[in-house]
Amino acid sequence: MRLHTDIRLVKTASLPQITYDFRSDHFWRSVPAWQSVTVQEFQDHRWQQQNCVKSTKDVSSLLGSLVGSSFLQDLDDGLSKTPMNVRITPYIFALINWRNPYEDPIRRQFLPLGSQFLDDHPECMADSLGEEADTVAPLLTHRYPDKVLFLPTSVCPVYCLFCTRSRVVGGSTRLIHKSTYGSKKPQWEEAFSYIRRNPTIEDVVISGGDMFMLTPENLSYIGVELLKIPHVRRIRFATKGLAVLPMRITNDDTWTEAIEAISDRGRALMKEVCIHTHFSTEHEITSWTERAMRRLVSLGVKVRNQCVLLRGVNDEFDVMYRTLKKLSYLNIQPYLVYVHDMVPGCEHLRTTLEAADFMSKSLQGTTAGFNMPRFVCDAPNGGGKREISSYERYDKELGISAWTAPKVKPDQVFYYFDPIDQLPQSGREIWADRLERESRLTTFRHQMSLA
Repeated sequence: MRLHTDIRLVKTASLPQITYDFRSDHFWRSVPAWQSVTVQEFQDHRWQQQNCVKSTKDVSSLLGSLVGSSFLQDLDDGLSKTPMNVRITPYIFALINWRNPYEDPIRRQFLPLGSQFLDDHPECMADSLGEEADTVAPLLTHRYPDKVLFLPTSVCPVYCLFCTRSRVVGGSTRLIHKSTYGSKKPQWEEAFSYIRRNPTIEDVVISGGDMFMLTPENLSYIGVELLKIPHVRRIRFATKGLAVLPMRITNDDTWTEAIEAISDRGRALMKEVCIHTHFSTEHEITSWTERAMRRLVSLGVKVRNQCVLLRGVNDEFDVMYRTLKKLSYLNIQPYLVYVHDMVPGCEHLRTTLEAADFMSKSLQGTTAGFNMPRFVCDAPNGGGKREISSYERYDKELGISAWTAPKVKPDQVFYYFDPIDQLPQSGREIWADRLERESRLTTFRHQMSLA
């Protein structure tokens, strides 16, 4: 059997050299259309949002001869296959290496290329995590006993191709129609009412969409209402924004002051208010990140990072190690690394469970324990986050793993599937043979029922 752990991970005791010199050049001027954009314009969060890249036409007009017609056609083909729209801030678009966009780790996250797509796994599903089944009120998911997920918005500063909520976030695409949710206060009140009625709820995650897109007024309203509830002890604001639009922190005083006020109010009540952000690689960390974090740290706002293990983006040991070290240096605590959820349009970005497990083991002991993220599988169909090595059974040839969550959903078994193209040849042959595949899957599940 082929071992995939040998491919992208180091096997020596040496660690990569790290320098904490964060990029501070006028990198956006490498984009032909932005050669005359001033620092003052570029650092304006409004300019960033007004000039987001949203289409193949935008890419072509911005880059000119930097990319050829074949790349643009490939991009257009990708847009016909992805369930997620394109939206990229100028900041993150300009960080892409346009001399080699096919291999660039930032481009892979935000711009789909048809030539890189793989067929969806037969077991993939739009709502991979089973959030809709655990919805208890509009915009509110309650799975874990003491935690709820609140989704007050469906828009983001950028749209990630690997989004677990691509079924509802970002508007309809050529591929799928979406009925989206948004900022509707009557629905918020139903969510708050549910939380008030359930004293076991101590932890509220505000996500979406992305909380960076909430107005300062709505941000303050949500924070204050939740902090008023006596049994709510922790509030987490989830956002990709710090990685893709740090200017909102450095340049939008009203918005940042709203976060500061919520954090101060929480601290006075001995409650935690934290930002959970999402950096995938060191290439997204610049001097703009450093300035944003200096401001948040000075205001006493805590920041953690959670990301997805992505093929061709951060699945090499050196990349992941340097990313975690640079985040830690800026007081962004590495918190979680997810195995990619089994959502459509993402097969070329997923890794095997074996590779994720080996990455986790390789990183352990290379840095302080509190700066070592937990590698988890968010078990499909609502099993919740499970430690990467805590599966009950794992058939590496077939690429199927079984998980249980005794205190969350007793007597249920949850199954995660590795990408077929990453399986050994014998495993790929099994998936190509319907009868053999069904027989092996039935046997595996039967063995779990007897366990």
